[in-house]
Amino acid sequence: MAASMLRRRTAALCRNIQRISSSKTILSANSRIGFVVQTAAYNPKPLKLNISEPYIPDKDSEKTPEWQKTTRFDKKLFGRYGSASGVDPASLWPSREQLDKIIEEEKQWHPKLEAMLKNIAAKEKQETEKRMAKEKLIAANMAKMPKLVADWRREKRETKQKLKEEKAQRAKLLAEARERFGYALDPRSPKFLEMVAEIEKENKKKQKLMKRRLKEEQTAAPIAPPAASSSSS
Repeated sequence: MAASMLRRRTAALCRNIQRISSSKTILSANSRIGFVVQTAAYNPKPLKLNISEPYIPDKDSEKTPEWQKTTRFDKKLFGRYGSASGVDPASLWPSREQLDKIIEEEKQWHPKLEAMLKNIAAKEKQETEKRMAKEKLIAANMAKMPKLVADWRREKRETKQKLKEEKAQRAKLLAEARERFGYALDPRSPKFLEMVAEIEKENKKKQKLMKRRLKEEQTAAPIAPPAASSSSS
């Protein structure tokens, strides 16, 4: 009994599926027919184009774009339609100023072979002169090198000797300060600086006195009489 019920339900389901598929087929066929009918009924307006004659813009009209009023557009018209464009070929030729500018640009960017060779020779000459001047400067500096090295060594020795003398003078002053005050002084202390100033003052006095004595001795020295000239017979 259960098997017979299952068969009846399966048969009913198949009948329903067949009805649904047949209805979809009818709808799709109707939609295709409607689209074909609508397409056949479309009647567009013809384009108003005059292909037999060239398009020549009216330059006096305000509706004409500015780029169609230029010489560049006239060149295109003349190149496409020739004399039918109504463009005067003489108006397309560059003016004297434009022609001079074109010639100058050609000279600058496309010079003649003679000018190129001349420029190359001038550039090579300039580079040679520059190299020779540099070599001359290097040779002059190399010639001065021994003297420069000797001067540097002499200055180094003098600086070293000066530092050595200053160190010895400082040690002497410190020893003299210890002997004078009985204890070691700081080189930055006011007492030490006053002592140094006093010693420098005394040394200046001694040097001045020595110069004066030397000058007095030179003044007091007897002047030798001039040698007697031999009498002529």
